[in-house]
Amino acid sequence: MAGSQRYLRYILIAVITIVVILFISASSGVGPGGQYTQKATDLLKDPGSIYKGSQDHTVLVKGSDSEPVVSEDAKLPQHTEGSHLPTQSSSPNPQSSSLGSGQNVLPSKAPGARMNATFVTLARNSDVWEISRSIRQVEDRFNHAYNYDWVFLNDAEFDDTFKKVTTSLTSGRARYGKIASEHWGFPDFIDQEKAKKVREDMHERKIIYGDSVSYRHMCRYESGFFFRHELMQEYEWYWRVEPSIELFCDIAYDPFVFMADKKKKYSFVLSLYEYVETIPTLWDSVKGFMAKHPEHIVSDNSMGFLSDDGGISYNHCHFWSNFEIGNLNWLRSQAYIDYFDHLDRDGGFFYERWGDAPVHSIAAGLMLKKEEIHFFNDIAYYHVPFTHCPTGEQTRLDLKCHCNPKDNFDWNGYSCTKRYFEVNKMSLPEGYEKEQ
Repeated sequence: MAGSQRYLRYILIAVITIVVILFISASSGVGPGGQYTQKATDLLKDPGSIYKGSQDHTVLVKGSDSEPVVSEDAKLPQHTEGSHLPTQSSSPNPQSSSLGSGQNVLPSKAPGARMNATFVTLARNSDVWEISRSIRQVEDRFNHAYNYDWVFLNDAEFDDTFKKVTTSLTSGRARYGKIASEHWGFPDFIDQEKAKKVREDMHERKIIYGDSVSYRHMCRYESGFFFRHELMQEYEWYWRVEPSIELFCDIAYDPFVFMADKKKKYSFVLSLYEYVETIPTLWDSVKGFMAKHPEHIVSDNSMGFLSDDGGISYNHCHFWSNFEIGNLNWLRSQAYIDYFDHLDRDGGFFYERWGDAPVHSIAAGLMLKKEEIHFFNDIAYYHVPFTHCPTGEQTRLDLKCHCNPKDNFDWNGYSCTKRYFEVNKMSLPEGYEKEQ
């Protein structure tokens, strides 16, 4: 009996000891794994709070350029506001693998040098959740290992919610710029009454975006101005990303490096025929440009992709520009600027409804050599309503794709991708017959 009582005392002491230890751990806030946790609400209220001493490292120094200067003891990039860019800001995300008390949130980085490149997105504050989906797709499938910058452009100021949410998702710097008013509006040579009548007519004919003023401003801006924005001047390469896109496969290499190494200047994943009703005189304007500037038309171009009769008429094929990776120096070239200015003066962005996709595509088809344009079969992409799913089962398996090959638009009768292969005398990928 005495022995039983002794064992009961030992058990009671042990239980009390365990309770005391658990109480102390809970009170200190550092239980098992506690050093790796932080409330999500705290991060949303102040993303900078995850950086130790983040407010102490960035100093704005007045001078000729008023560039932010980071002290030598800063261990992580900080949120900076350039005083010389009143309508722009830059929000560097951590490039280190440790945050705060040691939270390891970034995977190992891909080896090799990075190109002078950025993602670029035209968005409004109301697009925040749609573009968040796109950012997460791009980061998970590619950029988490490369940390390229992201430039967001808007015709209004970005609000705090947009900045906080997008900054938290990007692994490189998130930068925010306001579009100049002269680049987002009616130029002075446009007849406003004529443009209004066109919109009313297109509305009656139920042409998509036919009555939209903002859509026309967007198409004109993407055609001739996004690459001139002050933030974009710092880069040589761009990758355009739209809200609500999806990437279905891992991208296991750097497309920017590929483009530079292979001397490519423009790329696409989807191609199709443009709505005839939106561009009735676009090719007339293009022919006027070719007659005025024959020096800008290169030999061995892709006229065969654009025309079935050697340039007399346009077959309406174009690369879908909501995805494109390209060279900014080409867009800034005198050839492209002359091309855009000629089209702009003809007024088709407002008197019709010229899209930036055919404008970019025609420029690439005429002013770049065939081998300077690239089709990324291995970058699987969706933008409503079309899907590019890589042709080739082994490719899809190797890249961990989750797209249904039956949804692939490439070999659909309304796609122009087969024409691209024919013009470039390339063999069609194995298995394309099953997707027609």
